[in-house]
Amino acid sequence: MLCKYDVFKGFCFNLVNCFTIIFIEHGVERDLISHCFKSVMKRKYFGTNGIRGIVGGLINTKFVSKMSSAIASSMVKNGPMIIGSDSRKSSPEIKDVITASFQERGIEVIDVGVTPTPLVQFAVPLLRAELGIMVTASHNPPEFNGIKVIDFDGIEIDIQKQVQIEKAFESGDFSLIQGSEKEKTTKLDLSREYIEQILSLIDIDSVHKAKLSAVVDGGNGVGSLITPYLLRELGVKVTSVNCQLDGNFPGRGVEPVPKNLSTMSYIAANLRADFCIAHDGDADRAIFGDNEGIIHFGDKSIALFEKWVLSQSSNKRFVTPISSSSLMVDVIEEIGGEIIWTPVGCVYVSRKMIEEDCILGGEENGGLFYGPHQSVRDGMMA
Repeated sequence: MLCKYDVFKGFCFNLVNCFTIIFIEHGVERDLISHCFKSVMKRKYFGTNGIRGIVGGLINTKFVSKMSSAIASSMVKNGPMIIGSDSRKSSPEIKDVITASFQERGIEVIDVGVTPTPLVQFAVPLLRAELGIMVTASHNPPEFNGIKVIDFDGIEIDIQKQVQIEKAFESGDFSLIQGSEKEKTTKLDLSREYIEQILSLIDIDSVHKAKLSAVVDGGNGVGSLITPYLLRELGVKVTSVNCQLDGNFPGRGVEPVPKNLSTMSYIAANLRADFCIAHDGDADRAIFGDNEGIIHFGDKSIALFEKWVLSQSSNKRFVTPISSSSLMVDVIEEIGGEIIWTPVGCVYVSRKMIEEDCILGGEENGGLFYGPHQSVRDGMMA
């Protein structure tokens, strides 16, 4: 008699086979498909976007202290390290625990404050840090939090390093850096530098002349600290919605899916705004609405970026995970370009962009990767 596990295992096997057939029909190599399914099984704590869990459950003081010690021991030799956090109620305490774990090993910590994930990723190579950590659970509900580990180049660490950290965590064997005394924390606000880099990649005069208007829904998250101000510097008339930081995310929830954006849509339509934009909790993604307030899924906006950016470039290769819709394929065929497929997970897209020297990548969840700025998901750059 089959047990529930056998039934579930059989279901998964059949599901993998179905997806394999579909992906092969779209030109995805079998080895890549195999890697996608196998990579998920290698890690206990890390997922596709760091470590996440319910605060008081997996994410508790003991776990965070031990995990951050494992990260420090595995990843950092001299420092410094950069740390930032989103607007969740639990983020300050978690950040303090992580900071203490690094300081105890004589590692300098630079705290860039409550800020979007892309700004932390921007800060790591800018300050020549060895590592960055973002305390966030992205689009998950307020009772969740997590740890996103960023490598020296501003891109999330790869699976090999995740496995290395988990092995150190499980063994509990943490080597100490011999610092003469406990290092202090340096507070640093890099918002201006971050905004300036984005502005340097935009035709500011053209945007000013267009006299655009926009509605921005920050979702009570950290995108509220950058996007409205960035747009105003470009001459855009901005109406803000849910742009007060609140770790309970009372305005419309954390995830910017169409059903949660009815207020933004209504305001944009009634004000006759040219466009509207909403971020997730840590603002590494952006979802757009048009001049009628109609909200579009991420694959449509990414496809527009794909067509607009690559049609003007000699480098027409576009990096995207195998979960992306056929719309990405249609656009790349229209402009005579090439799609480079990756496993699901933003780190794969980022690493492949660097490896293949591509300027653009995207995920259908609204994640845009623009290489001239940084090869990571960045909602403000979008």
